[in-house]
Amino acid sequence: MTMRSEDSVLDHYQAMELAVSALLIDKGYFSAADMEAEIDAMAKRTPDIGAAVVAQAWTDPDFKARLLADGTAACESIGLDMGPTRLMVVESTETVHNVIVCTLCSCFPRMLMGIPPDWYKSVNYRSRVVREPRMVLKEFGTEPSADVEVRVHDNTADMRYLVLPRRPASTDGMSREELAKLVTRDSMIGVKIVEAP
Repeated sequence: MTMRSEDSVLDHYQAMELAVSALLIDKGYFSAADMEAEIDAMAKRTPDIGAAVVAQAWTDPDFKARLLADGTAACESIGLDMGPTRLMVVESTETVHNVIVCTLCSCFPRMLMGIPPDWYKSVNYRSRVVREPRMVLKEFGTEPSADVEVRVHDNTADMRYLVLPRRPASTDGMSREELAKLVTRDSMIGVKIVEAP
C-alpha cells in the first residue's frame, strides 16, 4: 500500500482507493500481504517481456502465426498470464504501419509492457493520433512513406493491442536475445520503428 505523509491531502479517488482496499482487507477478500505481492508483481512487468515475445515471433514462424491468430493463447503457451483481457497482435509490414491508442482512458497491455508512458495517457495523444496519425508519428521521428497505410487500433477495457513491429534488415544472424534488445516499448506501441544495430 502506498504510504502518504500525514500532511498530504488526498483527492477523491485516492481516498476512495484507501477506503475500498481497507474494506476488502477487513472483509477478508484478500490480505494486505496479498495486495503488496500484487503491487510487487505489477512493478516487475516491463517492456522486456513484450520484447521477448516480439523476438520469438521474428524467429519462430509457428509462434508468429499463433500470436497473430490469438495473442492471448500464444502468450499463455509460453507461460505468460494475460489475465482476463484479450490480446490482439497486429503486424506492421512494408505496406501497413500500425499504432495503438486508448481513446477513452489509458488501457495498455501492461502484462507485456508494464506501465504506460505519460504521453500515451495524455488527452493530446489520445485525441490526435486517431485524427492525424501521420503528424503524431512524425513528432516521434517516424515517417511512413505515402504508400504505406497507417492503421490506428483502439484498446478497450477487455481487449489490448500489441504491435508486432517490422524486423530490421540485416539482423538475420542475431540471436533471439539480441533481437529482443532492439525492441522498445515505443515500437510495440507503433510510434517508433525498430532500428538495426
